[in-house]
Amino acid sequence: MKRYFTFALAFCFCMALSAQNLFVGTYNIRNHNSSDDSKGNVWTKRCQVICDQINFEDPDIFGTQEVLVGQLHDLLKGLDGYGYVGVGRDDGKEDGEYSAIFYKKDRLELLQKGNFWLNETPDKPVLGWDAACVRICSWGEFRQKETGFRFYYFNLHMDHIGIVARREAAKLVVKKIKEIAKGAPSVLTGDFNVDQTDEIYGIFTSSGILEDSYLKARHRFCENGSFNDFHPEYTTTSRIDHVFLSPNFEVDRYALLTNMYWTETAAEQPELKSTQAPGETSFRKSTLRTPSDHYPVLVKIKYKN
Repeated sequence: MKRYFTFALAFCFCMALSAQNLFVGTYNIRNHNSSDDSKGNVWTKRCQVICDQINFEDPDIFGTQEVLVGQLHDLLKGLDGYGYVGVGRDDGKEDGEYSAIFYKKDRLELLQKGNFWLNETPDKPVLGWDAACVRICSWGEFRQKETGFRFYYFNLHMDHIGIVARREAAKLVVKKIKEIAKGAPSVLTGDFNVDQTDEIYGIFTSSGILEDSYLKARHRFCENGSFNDFHPEYTTTSRIDHVFLSPNFEVDRYALLTNMYWTETAAEQPELKSTQAPGETSFRKSTLRTPSDHYPVLVKIKYKN
């Protein structure tokens, strides 16, 4: 009996250690608008590609930005087994863009959730400081069903214009994470609209409660920056989409995924052949496109007690 108890205890201990692995990420999917559609970056196609990509990678949880309510429902239909946390930023209901957090319902249990706005009165959806848009941070507390591991997940989209708004919002977010998570394991994801050289990035990395997963990664696949402006030929070193973590998280793998898709060109293209391919293989020139004007960041992490 004693031997059985020891074995059971050891088994449970090992399970608890292994279950603290998480696969997280952030993805600005680009709001649906007629201008993008007219240029060939059609939401229905982009949504299909985004969902196929996420379903293949299969993260446990990931943050999104610029999600309008119609896009939210489209994503929920296309994604396999995900629930969400978040509200529209303009009214706290469905109006305006969401900074929605999607999570695998069979792996994670949502314990509590909330939102705060990036302004001087965080409980109200109003403009903050010199911001051009109302901005929100959505969060949830989750329990990993397999092991009972609990963690907090925060997701946001900082302003693209207001420098003061970004600076003050960064200070507010650090303060709120301390108040809400109270030292518990935490992940912060989002489109921060500042790269790794900006002073506002430093507010997070010097906070003592958050570190950049890119810098901590044991393995890294990152051949470009995170914003592409719907131009697959553009390259940059700027990473404006970040995954910040509590210091006790280890980072095994970090990837900024530059997957593309193709659409037919306006004019019909002739069939092409290659002397290096079998005779039945034929090609047509197509237009190379990105699923969003941002690339997703996906990170495999482990919590170390």
